[in-house]
Amino acid sequence: MTGFRLSLTPRLDTEPRLAERPFNLLCLSMAFVLVTHALHLPWWFTAGMAAMLAWRWWHRRQGGHPVSMWIKLPIVGLLLAVVIATYGTLFGREPGSAFAVGLLVLKTLETEHRRDARVGIAFGGFALMSALLFDQSLLATVVVALGLVPALGTLRAIEEINPPRDAWRAELAPALIMLAASLPLAAFAFVFIPRLESPLWGAPNAGRAVTGLSSSMSPGDMGELLVDDTPALRVSFDGAVPIAEARYFRAYTMLYFDGHEWSSRTDRFPAGETQPAVSPRFTYHVSIEPTQQRILPMLDMPTAAPADATLRYDRTVVANQRVQATTTYDAAATMDAPLDVTLDPSLRRAALQLPAAVGPRARELAEGWAGQFNHDSLAIARAALGMFRDGGFRYTLAPAPLGSDRIDDFLFNTREGFCEYYASSFTFLMRAAGIPARVVTGYQGGYWNRLGSYLLVRRSDAHAWAEVWIAGRGWVRFDPTGAVRPERVSLGAASAALAGNDGVSFLDGQWLRSVRDRWDVVNQWWNRGVNGFDALRQRGMLQPFGIRRTDVGDLALILAVGCSLLVATALGWALFQRRQGDALDAWMHRLQRKLARAGVARRTGEGPRHFMARAARSLPAHRNALERLSELYLRSRYAHDEPPPELVKQFRQAVREFRARGVVK
Repeated sequence: MTGFRLSLTPRLDTEPRLAERPFNLLCLSMAFVLVTHALHLPWWFTAGMAAMLAWRWWHRRQGGHPVSMWIKLPIVGLLLAVVIATYGTLFGREPGSAFAVGLLVLKTLETEHRRDARVGIAFGGFALMSALLFDQSLLATVVVALGLVPALGTLRAIEEINPPRDAWRAELAPALIMLAASLPLAAFAFVFIPRLESPLWGAPNAGRAVTGLSSSMSPGDMGELLVDDTPALRVSFDGAVPIAEARYFRAYTMLYFDGHEWSSRTDRFPAGETQPAVSPRFTYHVSIEPTQQRILPMLDMPTAAPADATLRYDRTVVANQRVQATTTYDAAATMDAPLDVTLDPSLRRAALQLPAAVGPRARELAEGWAGQFNHDSLAIARAALGMFRDGGFRYTLAPAPLGSDRIDDFLFNTREGFCEYYASSFTFLMRAAGIPARVVTGYQGGYWNRLGSYLLVRRSDAHAWAEVWIAGRGWVRFDPTGAVRPERVSLGAASAALAGNDGVSFLDGQWLRSVRDRWDVVNQWWNRGVNGFDALRQRGMLQPFGIRRTDVGDLALILAVGCSLLVATALGWALFQRRQGDALDAWMHRLQRKLARAGVARRTGEGPRHFMARAARSLPAHRNALERLSELYLRSRYAHDEPPPELVKQFRQAVREFRARGVVK
């Protein structure tokens, strides 16, 4: 499959050894493949393969021979063992790509002939394309496409007999032109090749989430996420847009606390509760980046689940399938109706659960509030918010580490942290006061992109808050982080961190924001127009032309006709290019006329080499120019099947510059 040859019998090699320049281009192609996979491979694996590739390039540059089979065999075995030890399997995207990249680099250890280079480039192209299994963004696609340039340049260099002087430009520039010329065919095939309803193959993977949100939360978990500026959601609204303080997108609700971690176990409760019939206040459309999870963040409070998803009892939404690609869904929300008008007894018990021997000082404080306010839930919640606002608490993304009792240590010692710390301790205080409460995680805020008219929610907008059961009102949202740092809710996480002097850079200049707006609009277009082009959209793309539903037969007919036209166009262009040979002869005739005027006429039956040599002897003042013209013509005419355009161009320029004086008598 990979072309990595481990033969136990010697091979009789009759073809010449691969020249230095194509081998250098081959190593460059392998390095490009390694770079495209670097982000999802372990850093030490990437570094090891890079070192192996660099050593092989240096070894051959010093005149080294192919590596012995008895060295290659243990290296291949070591590669196999490392991949299995790292991933636990050889199958799947991550282990498969690691093994493929490793074999590709090891292929250079035995690359000595053109056949070896061709095999390496062929498999290198496959490995390069496999990088799109991990990232299909516009930037990643462009990088992968550019990775084909050195590969095509390698194939071109392999076939040359007399390499040009300007080697890199001569090989890479035509490869770039070939890549550009292939774009129309690629775009046509992308649009009209019939799409499958489901992927052609499935690869097992670890299901690791890339958003940072999960069904469990421990104070400090979101630290890295809150400085991740990559997009998570793009939300466009039909009509009114909620104000910044109301942009809460719920993902998980967490009922269970073991003293260290909050977790969600929603399967223990009914799928839904009886809700009052309400009309949505906001209708919107979400484009979510791949998360490898099934949860769909929804604006508080969702009124119904999108298609192919389920609305659970806690008003969180779960899709039927994992979000493995950029996905869009329609949703609606209201902010006026209560969340649940009654509370299930089993749910109430879960919402009051506290671990034993955790937070004794916090329990004492909460019980004091319960007695002071006569168990008034709303008054107790307001007292807790007042404590966070006026009790010397500080918002920071780099808090001091907590001790074994995280609740008491945070409330009475460190008093610094971010949303997870405040949501966790606030919920604990409410439960200690006898009030059902739970933690909710999701996103809050977002940046309004005026150019694209949508709300951009980044991963750094991840947030945690609390919901408290208030009799007669149901579940009510309380955000203790907003009490400590109002800017977190009104301006976003990055602005809050900047105001807190936490060393988090937030480049918010007007010019930079304008550039980011435009770039994100381009990414949004790419996600919708390219990544979001599925079988459903393909079937309906010809509706503007009166075709209600495009079936496979229609697509096949259009594809056949289109490919025929493209092939005919390419054939016509190739025939036109063949005239380059006539152009070479035309410029040779022009040179002959110049030499005839100078007294050197070409004789009947005289070959170009003898004619140019005789002209050089007759015109000694132009010997160097005539020898160069002779070399260019002979190399263009006889060293290639067809005269290369770059050599024809050099010959044409040299003929134009040639000025002959009379023959020396």
